[in-house]
Amino acid sequence: MTPLDDLFSTDESRAESQLEKVVTLNPAEISDFPNHPFKVKQDEAMAEMVDSIRKYGVLVPALVRPKEDGGYEMVAGHRRKFAAALAELTEIPCIVRNLTDDEATIIMVDSNLQRETILPSEKAFAYKMKLDAMKRQGQRSDLTSATKLQKSAGKTSREILAEQAGESHEQIRKYIRLTLLIPELLQMVDDGKIAFSPAVEFSYLKEQEQRSLLDTMELEDCTPSVAQAKKLKQFSQDGKLTDEVILSIMQEDKPNQKEQFKMPKERISKYFAPGTPAQKIEDTIIKALELYRKRERQRDMER
Repeated sequence: MTPLDDLFSTDESRAESQLEKVVTLNPAEISDFPNHPFKVKQDEAMAEMVDSIRKYGVLVPALVRPKEDGGYEMVAGHRRKFAAALAELTEIPCIVRNLTDDEATIIMVDSNLQRETILPSEKAFAYKMKLDAMKRQGQRSDLTSATKLQKSAGKTSREILAEQAGESHEQIRKYIRLTLLIPELLQMVDDGKIAFSPAVEFSYLKEQEQRSLLDTMELEDCTPSVAQAKKLKQFSQDGKLTDEVILSIMQEDKPNQKEQFKMPKERISKYFAPGTPAQKIEDTIIKALELYRKRERQRDMER
């Protein structure tokens, strides 16, 4: 039976009702996306965004979807929402769109992968979430355009994801392996304390083996090379990776090992925003030292 509203509405009005419109919503009414893999940091970039929002408001609408129990769920715009809350705004512009879980996941990941700086852990969980969503879509009858491409071209979901992300098929696989690391090791990858390639090899170790490795790394104050990581993986697969074996491998001399200079983090933490990657801290210190040396040379020339 035709709904009563449709009997007294025109084609134009029905079409207009289907168009997406920008509405204003209270940030408090918008919950975060479940298991959102991208970190929202209160760093220097966030401080700049807050200042901009205080002056001009939120210029680009966030994308949200309605929740079954009321309220809304953020799909794209977590940083804008956080900055708006810091700026004490009670309303932000939003586009409300009805999306399935898989559609929302793909949009959420794609919108965040455009960011300039992305941590390895963020890529790892984002790629996994999107790949899982793409695979589920491939099992549905209401196929998306991406799934049609997959079937027509004979490509796997991971190959399509690799093309869309601008990564190799193998690189996508390696990033997703990082999701199997214990949180402490994954944080060391984000901080630049463990290189990407050894970290991938660690992902094949059992959880208890990873924890034993972490304890040994802290005890010996060192991190494994790629060759050492591969040894650890092989011993694990053979069922022979004991604490003694881990210690023995970690105490091996590394070829081309460079002497490291270490400084307590608390001595320099006040100069950097929380969560600043270790590599960025190192680069900033080097630039500051180069500037200091340049000024000292100029003073010597003026004397």
